[in-house]
Amino acid sequence: MKKNKNALLSLFVGLIVILVLSACSSNSSSNSKGNEKTDNEVKMDLVNKGKLTFAMSGLLKPLNYKENEKLVGFDVEIGTEIAKRIGLEANPVTNPWETIIQGLKGKKYDAIIGSMTATEDRSKQVDFSDPYYTSGAQVFVAEGNNELKAKADLKDKTIGVMQASTYTDDAKKYTTKIKNFPSDIYALQDLPPGRVDAVITDRIVGVSAIKESGLKIKPIDDVIKTEEIAVAINKGNPELLKAINEAIASMVEDGTYEKISTKWFGVNLLDKK
Repeated sequence: MKKNKNALLSLFVGLIVILVLSACSSNSSSNSKGNEKTDNEVKMDLVNKGKLTFAMSGLLKPLNYKENEKLVGFDVEIGTEIAKRIGLEANPVTNPWETIIQGLKGKKYDAIIGSMTATEDRSKQVDFSDPYYTSGAQVFVAEGNNELKAKADLKDKTIGVMQASTYTDDAKKYTTKIKNFPSDIYALQDLPPGRVDAVITDRIVGVSAIKESGLKIKPIDDVIKTEEIAVAINKGNPELLKAINEAIASMVEDGTYEKISTKWFGVNLLDKK
């Protein structure tokens, strides 16, 4: 009888040990899975957990603008698709263009997806992804302006540009009379009434303003330069940069990029043909 009691006691203790070890193993596995997501987010150094917060001016139709108080446009859709492929919720926000890099460095958002040209000077402050579209700086004048026909005609003319844009440097090649605007659209709107002689802006922005807003303006000459537009992120965040580049590549590969680009512009903006 005593042996039976000892056997039962040993069996009972054994069962308890097994249950305890099983629970510990389960908790360890659970914690490991829970930490895996957190670790990835820490590696990507996100401003808001579970979200990709990306900034733009919100004044660059059709690339990024507000419609019924909601941010829409090509940049917004590209950013949303990138976030989705990384496994994050898209969180587009606006910031004045002239301080948009400062906002990024101050960690107000994770990225700038707002049609920013990747330049050598900017690369000293931020890291750029692979380009998500290519465009060019174009000169626009009023539709009835027959005096300005080529870039050489811009000498000593008043040229409008968006404040803190790369087009300021382009304008300096032709004149010292440069007028700054909070957005490219505002600059283009000053062409028909003659408040500026010419505007240098992105080719896509100018052509879209003619098509969508009916502005009486026209492009002259060839583009001043070809530009690569990319996502900007803070330096020292290689995991996020890698994830964004992989998302862009997969969008191009499966045709999603072309679908978004064609929706907004009727062409594939990455088509090099």
